[in-house]
Amino acid sequence: MSIHIHRENIMPKHSLLAGALLCLWAGASQADASLDALRAEIRQMRESYETRLAEMENRLRLAETRAASFATTPAPTPATAPATPAPLPAHATAANSLNPEVSLVLQGSYAERKSGERAITGFLTGGHDHGDERGFKADHTELTLAANIDPNLRGYANIAFADDEVEVEEAWFQTLGLGNGFSVKGGRFLSGIGYANEQHPHVWDFADNNLMYSVLFGEHFGQDGLQFKWLAPTDTFLELGVELGRGGNFPGSEDGGNKNGAGAWAAFAHVGDDVGVSHSWRAGLSYLEAKPRDRESHVEDLNDVEAETLFSGKSKTWVADLVWKWAPDGNPKARNFKFQAEYFHREEDGDFTCVDNGPAGLCNGTTDDYDSRQSGWYAQAVYQFMPRWRAGIRYDRLDSGDVDIGLNSAFLPVADYRPDKWSLMADYSPSEYSRFRLQLARDHSMDGSPDNHQLTLQYIHNLGPHGAHRF
Repeated sequence: MSIHIHRENIMPKHSLLAGALLCLWAGASQADASLDALRAEIRQMRESYETRLAEMENRLRLAETRAASFATTPAPTPATAPATPAPLPAHATAANSLNPEVSLVLQGSYAERKSGERAITGFLTGGHDHGDERGFKADHTELTLAANIDPNLRGYANIAFADDEVEVEEAWFQTLGLGNGFSVKGGRFLSGIGYANEQHPHVWDFADNNLMYSVLFGEHFGQDGLQFKWLAPTDTFLELGVELGRGGNFPGSEDGGNKNGAGAWAAFAHVGDDVGVSHSWRAGLSYLEAKPRDRESHVEDLNDVEAETLFSGKSKTWVADLVWKWAPDGNPKARNFKFQAEYFHREEDGDFTCVDNGPAGLCNGTTDDYDSRQSGWYAQAVYQFMPRWRAGIRYDRLDSGDVDIGLNSAFLPVADYRPDKWSLMADYSPSEYSRFRLQLARDHSMDGSPDNHQLTLQYIHNLGPHGAHRF
């Protein structure tokens, strides 16, 4: 038998080696692709796990906070309970307690309005404000730090930077877990009076402050002192508070606060509840009393020359507030609506001095009695009509009321005027950390100088975690 072997049926050795290498390369490529897919899947699982773990930790903190505050008594309804940052559980480690929440707020704007300084006619104003500069400007930048000091105390600081100025707006500690709804806050804090007073500018629904707070406090009223608060263990939200402070801020004064004891004190009561699943409300009544000494204000005399005035006496302010919120089925993510209004009445009596303002001015340092009764209010509505988009309208109205400055009426004007202002705004929030806003306003707060075409473009950006805001 003969065997015939055809040449084409014999594969050379180098061809066999190439085929083997080709198979190995294909297998390796397939293994790498599988490994990349596995890594991506593991990464997605880890991110999902971390997100759910963070949500569970937040729920646990809130549950433990309520349990520590009320023990076996029922907590207030979630819709009306204040949304302060939830404290950490008592078993938090030292490493966690030294890891504060840090955030930085960037805020700026472009504004078109009439030139010159604008004053609100008929009112002695003070405090601090962010001004009405025109053109481009960077508003104050806020740095916030907050953390649990230990299982019993929490600390918070808010530092504002504006050009070459640095201001400590808040720096306080607050007790945790005293039980029965009681808490104590000490240091520098924004007073709990009214509704908008505790809000920093980046929380405002409009680019500027309302006229009411401008004449009352300049921006907001802050205390250096102590705050005692009680949250009632009822289904209906009920909060009572009393504050004792230095009284160094308007309507008080730095000299009035330089004394033993308190230069100002305040009291407030807030009540609220849910109406069905879509509505919730909160109402409040507050009282503030200060004893300023040589409180400075600046006005123009009858010759239109700027003059400095000094007031020493007693200042009493009453504030009533109401907030109503709506969200379909209690979910505000897509659509929601908020109505907000506040009313104030202020009485002041004491001694009033118009400081000598030179040869061109009329004031000669005369001191005489001062007595005033003034009031005002604002109302605003903001509607989020689709995710990320909101629109709002605000109306401000003041009444210069009855003002008696005695002999100084020969040098200074006493106006009978009712300043008002309309504001329209629309804003867009790409995320919960950023916002862009357009605002138009018609400002009649200055007698004889209406500004009907104010325009403001504003941005607000938040870097880092930021505690939840109040109701």
